[in-house]
Amino acid sequence: MPERQVVITGLGLVTPLGASVAENLENLRAQKTGIGARDEGAGLPESLRYAGRVGELPPTDDFKRKLLSQMKFLNRGAVLGFHSAREAVTSAGINLEDIPPGRRALYIASGDFTNIDHRFLYPAVKDASAGRWQDIDWEKLNTSTLNKVPPFFLLESIANNLFSFLSAFYEFMGSNTSIASLSPCGSHAVELAARSIAQGRADTALAVGCGSWITEIPLYELEGIGVLSGCRQGAASFRPLDSRRDGFIPGEGGAALLLEAEESAVARGATIAGRLRGFGNCIEHSGGRSFTTPERVAVRSIEGALKDAGLGASDLGFIVLHGSATQRGDRSELSSIAYVLDEAGVEVPLCGLKPYTGHMGAASDVAEIIFGVDALAKRTVPATLNFTSAESDFRDMMISASPQPCGRDGFLSISYGVGGESSTVVVDGG
Repeated sequence: MPERQVVITGLGLVTPLGASVAENLENLRAQKTGIGARDEGAGLPESLRYAGRVGELPPTDDFKRKLLSQMKFLNRGAVLGFHSAREAVTSAGINLEDIPPGRRALYIASGDFTNIDHRFLYPAVKDASAGRWQDIDWEKLNTSTLNKVPPFFLLESIANNLFSFLSAFYEFMGSNTSIASLSPCGSHAVELAARSIAQGRADTALAVGCGSWITEIPLYELEGIGVLSGCRQGAASFRPLDSRRDGFIPGEGGAALLLEAEESAVARGATIAGRLRGFGNCIEHSGGRSFTTPERVAVRSIEGALKDAGLGASDLGFIVLHGSATQRGDRSELSSIAYVLDEAGVEVPLCGLKPYTGHMGAASDVAEIIFGVDALAKRTVPATLNFTSAESDFRDMMISASPQPCGRDGFLSISYGVGGESSTVVVDGG
């Protein structure tokens, strides 16, 4: 059977830039950033003081009491993912009761590190050690643990608690999975959701990316592997694609897409925000060193996505880069794009969007698709915040600190991760 065309009819965004799609887009066009100094960061190194933190969230007072009580088990990233999913479903204007639960697909990508420390156990250990960590009174530890350790800490820390909650909230009981990884698992969730519809296994699908990277342990670990900016210029230090780049600033957020088959969306009069045309994934190794970014991390994923979409580089209005702002990572990504564009003999505008929100892991993958479909609709490529000039090898590429015109109907969104994993999505307009 021929595959069905998959369209985006619902969008949801909760990021440091705004608590809704509309607020995010308004602030993106105004070239604002949601990154700021953390109140609890006083006295820490500059690289740990800045992050993208989500502000006040929409109310949940209209929930059924049973579901509202279950929200206390959600970790921070899951809460953000839930709010974005709710906006996506609402904005699609879809009546889920018209679709059997077994035909509703759900794919969630999480990168939440909120509860990876041992803070929940600290009161019990303190009681049992009397200040000497070498001498634990095990009977006291057992008693204090029963009385002072929150009984639901495990539920708050598992990766799929949003998956369980959303399944119950919207009765998504069709094809599904929950992915827990770093970038680019958000793109993977979108691909799995799209293919469930294209291949006839579902009639609607929800793809969600969520996570929080701004608590102490993740910040120290990211600093330890050398990927954070030194933040010498505060929030303006996150400068992807720029010759002065020195790493990223982390953030938190949730982003969601509600997908349908095009024929059913058209039949119900839905507004189509975009079409998911193609996907490409690859792994590139770098001389046997697993955690070193390869020379060209994304060439094969870009080529695979374009082939899957039946398009060429000349069909692209712009490219949204992963743009982690590490020296080696951005160079590898720009080298990949330069190779593909040179082969096709075309020039395409480029942008890096993470300085608006901070690097949100899986949520960034999905958020950048939402930013991209709005850019197509407005025929304007977003500015790359804090960009001044590229290094010499890439100065002829179309990167700008100001918005650029978009003259075509499609765009690429690229994501890559530690170890040479790369994923690319091709989207065109509604």
